[in-house]
Amino acid sequence: MATANNNLSEYDKASIPNAKDFRFGIVVSEWNSEITEGLLKGALETLKEHGAEDDNIVVWDVPGSYELIYGAKKMQEQMVNAVIAIGSVIQGETKHFDFVCEAVAHGIKDLNVNRDTPVIFCVLTDNNLQQAIDRSGGKHGNKGTEAAVAAIKMAQLEKLA
Repeated sequence: MATANNNLSEYDKASIPNAKDFRFGIVVSEWNSEITEGLLKGALETLKEHGAEDDNIVVWDVPGSYELIYGAKKMQEQMVNAVIAIGSVIQGETKHFDFVCEAVAHGIKDLNVNRDTPVIFCVLTDNNLQQAIDRSGGKHGNKGTEAAVAAIKMAQLEKLA
């Protein structure tokens, strides 16, 4: 959904369904919290801008991005129309980055394939801290905004299906 100028926060607001009647779950990694808090802020602001009510947004914290899979699975059981999984994995000196990123991507994909409630992948997988900052409210906008837009659209799709 990113535009040609790579600003994740730019989109056609008129094309987004009203979120007033939807219930959203957000699962947020505590690891790299300076990044995930920015992503959460973008997601919450966007959901509310499109009509989601505070009482219809449930936010849970989990220790790290790897735990997002279990958190999202349990959140799907909470009668929500869509789940946003928010995390940040930053490349280090070991292969740990590769294993975590692959496991989280596959885990969230599996939840989408095997269950009826959509899970939106809002996990930054950046090479360095500056890239994460740029995508969590910095010069490239906020991936949390993009994830909230996707959640609203998928909640609408889930409702129509």
